[in-house]
Amino acid sequence: MKMTMQAWLVPVLAVAALCCGTTLAAQDKDAVAKAVLSARVSLERGLSASASHGRPISAKFEMDEGKLQLSIYTMKGGKFFEVSVDPNSGAVVKTEPIGEGEDYTAAQSQSAAMAKAKASLRAAVQNALRANAGFRAVSVTPSLKDGHAAADVTLAKGQEVKTVSVPL
Repeated sequence: MKMTMQAWLVPVLAVAALCCGTTLAAQDKDAVAKAVLSARVSLERGLSASASHGRPISAKFEMDEGKLQLSIYTMKGGKFFEVSVDPNSGAVVKTEPIGEGEDYTAAQSQSAAMAKAKASLRAAVQNALRANAGFRAVSVTPSLKDGHAAADVTLAKGQEVKTVSVPL
């Protein structure tokens, strides 16, 4: 059986994409963690700043075109919003509605978890930091685990990045 160049190239590119995708994701994670360590605004402060735009349902630092961003999903009046907080000043920079796509699906899932939560995301982050001295919070994402609300809090300290689960 003769394989065309195109038929041979597709699986090779797929494997390369998987390998590089993992590497790039790890590089992005490391870049975010490194940038968070020098950010003036903590994740907890960003959660507090976003509260005026609804109940925070998740938060994360991320890199956007090489710049550190702090993004918080909130819910208010049954609608979802993405609130961007300046990582240097702590001021809300913009608020955009989330109405469709992957972000909407994620917001629905996070909202369902927060509906069963007995604590705020801010409290979950504070608990994770209390148990992990010297770390800074990079992200917090709620989910339902065995019917109970929990938050996965990603923490960074130097080169170390880890995720801990905290009951909500």
